[in-house]
Amino acid sequence: MKVAFLGLGVMGYPMAGHLLKAGHEVTVFNRTTAKAQQWADEFKGTYQPAATEAAKDQEMVFMCVGNDNDVMEVALPAIQSMASNAILVDHTTASAETARQLDLACKDRGIHFIDAPVSGGEQGAINGQLTIMCGGEQEAFERAKTVMDCYAKQITLMGTSGSGQLTKMVNQITICGLLQSLSEGLNFAEKAGLDAHKVIEVISKGAAQSWQMDNRHKTMIDGEYEHGFAVDWMRKDLKICFEEANRNGATLPIAALIDQFYGDVQRMGGARWDTSSLLARLKKLD
Repeated sequence: MKVAFLGLGVMGYPMAGHLLKAGHEVTVFNRTTAKAQQWADEFKGTYQPAATEAAKDQEMVFMCVGNDNDVMEVALPAIQSMASNAILVDHTTASAETARQLDLACKDRGIHFIDAPVSGGEQGAINGQLTIMCGGEQEAFERAKTVMDCYAKQITLMGTSGSGQLTKMVNQITICGLLQSLSEGLNFAEKAGLDAHKVIEVISKGAAQSWQMDNRHKTMIDGEYEHGFAVDWMRKDLKICFEEANRNGATLPIAALIDQFYGDVQRMGGARWDTSSLLARLKKLD
């Protein structure tokens, strides 16, 4: 299949690579052209210096950029050159409102749109083990799913346009709470004189188990945070959650408090640290 991938950050770069390895004819675009050229050299694919050229006449166009403004800046020109009945799939974590606006813009062009934010982080993208939450029409979803399978372990249609983004908000709200609880538990274990590794070995086999516990406890105990999903990105995502909560009336007191804690981590110099760095904040307070 002829496809394009717009945006080659830490997620998009390996995702586009999986598409090419799966046998698709892939053209990429990145606003930093050198990154697109690097990808083309590594994967033996094609790059274009403009999103409109990369998207031209493609059957599917995938994108993963930074925020709402980036989505519209890249997508609106790109859809002007896409073929009728093509599908635009946006993997960016953005607002549900932006997804709905882009869906309408695509419909005006006779194009289908799927909002498809992902969970699993950089390692999930590299290993092709992402979880993808989608919003859009069933028929377009089914077509896009067969292509996204090459970099995903779970792909689910959650509802109409914007539903994927809303589900990603639930994901981020839950993760920040889990990480704060895990940080408090590890800090408590240390204060109590326990072997934190042995504590996790025991409680991870019970009701306290989580992905964060299984995959982050070792680096947290060792104070290693130069990896994973950055604090800056989580605060960007939580801001989207709070804006949506203001619209739908949901209350997010714990998420709001932890967002403040992440602000403390940023002031500690940890803007690019992994989100599990909440433990570093607790240790600084001690």
